[in-house]
Amino acid sequence: MPKAGKRRTRGDPGTEREAKKKKKAEDQPVMFAAFESEKAQSEAKLDRVYDDVFESSTEESSDPPSPLLYRPYIPDELADRADIRAAFRDAEATYEVDTDRRFGVFTLDRHSSCSCLCNDRRLLHLRESAKDAVLLAANSIISLSSYLDDEPLNRCCGLWIQRDDKKNTALVLTSAHLIRAKDPSSARNQWMFEWTGKYHRDASVIVHLLDGATALASLIYLQEHYEIALYEVVVDKQVQLSTFNDNVHSGQDVFRLGRDESLDLRITHGRVEYMIPTRHERCHYMYLSHDEHHLQDDGGPVIDLEGKIVGMVNNQIKDTFLPSSILHKCLDLWRKLECIPRAHLGMTFTSIKFLDPICIERMRRKHNIECGLIVEQVSKESYAEKLGIRKGDIIERLNGKYISTTTQLEKMLLDIGGTIFIKQKS
Repeated sequence: MPKAGKRRTRGDPGTEREAKKKKKAEDQPVMFAAFESEKAQSEAKLDRVYDDVFESSTEESSDPPSPLLYRPYIPDELADRADIRAAFRDAEATYEVDTDRRFGVFTLDRHSSCSCLCNDRRLLHLRESAKDAVLLAANSIISLSSYLDDEPLNRCCGLWIQRDDKKNTALVLTSAHLIRAKDPSSARNQWMFEWTGKYHRDASVIVHLLDGATALASLIYLQEHYEIALYEVVVDKQVQLSTFNDNVHSGQDVFRLGRDESLDLRITHGRVEYMIPTRHERCHYMYLSHDEHHLQDDGGPVIDLEGKIVGMVNNQIKDTFLPSSILHKCLDLWRKLECIPRAHLGMTFTSIKFLDPICIERMRRKHNIECGLIVEQVSKESYAEKLGIRKGDIIERLNGKYISTTTQLEKMLLDIGGTIFIKQKS
């Protein structure tokens, strides 16, 4: 006779998971968004979390199943009878009402909106991985709207980047366009020109949570050069923090995400492009090359095929975004110093790396120069002007380090700004 084994009892899984979450919150009350540096190799696949699977008895519903719908019709041999035609009209009306009611069920509302991941056959080779990536990133994307004197001002997207489980608060990273003043001189759009307008710091901001609830948000910090804003929100539920990836390269397949007024996702496929900025654009911009055009995606993420954020949209009109490597630097400085100081050079640049290869080869052949930044403008009475730097000069190194792109330059300026700020405080 076999020995009787000990039977393991299992508690309520929901209670066990809540207890684990509570213990984790007590151990680590403040959580931050995750960043992966440029040196990190993306070897691991996307993490998947599965709840415990249990076998349970099938519960039968006491409600009878809905009957199948059949469109009414009149047999040919009865088509001449008036009473049959009258009954047919009544049945047809009932059928239409019942059909409308059933198609109002959310599971059947599948054709009201379609994204490029359904209707663009050119993306067949990306479709499955891109769907997973979009759905992974979606829970950290919210919508925000601003009001000035009870009048609508702007609407943007935002990303959860920090939560404090003890205070029941969370931080949202969004575009400063959310509170930018409308420019009456711009007939088309007040965001067309990057360096115009002011910011309404006292504007009321509402966060539209994914469950349909809303919450008031308080401005914590505004950085005008990078046009980013941080808002604090009181939330009594868990929020999914964003995961960032500093590594992004030209030609990379990415997706720009946003939310419309009903909180449905907007999905735009594109490729990362390096371009020489115009005089109205900042040197740290990267660009999204695509065939679609959606508005109100400012503050939304640009994600890679693993669902990690490689940038934040800061002007969908110009198709520009702020790369995650700069966001990483900015948020690190803010956490350490409660501000984002940046050194100011008083110059604008063009990267030799992004010139036509004919120009690069000519510079290399005739002048033995193949990398660096070409000075495009020098601010009047700036330190650079006093040093004698002029338009057309080439900057190869900053603080002894070689630089080849304006993104590298921006990260150096943030490091210098942070160092100077700390020295001045000590």
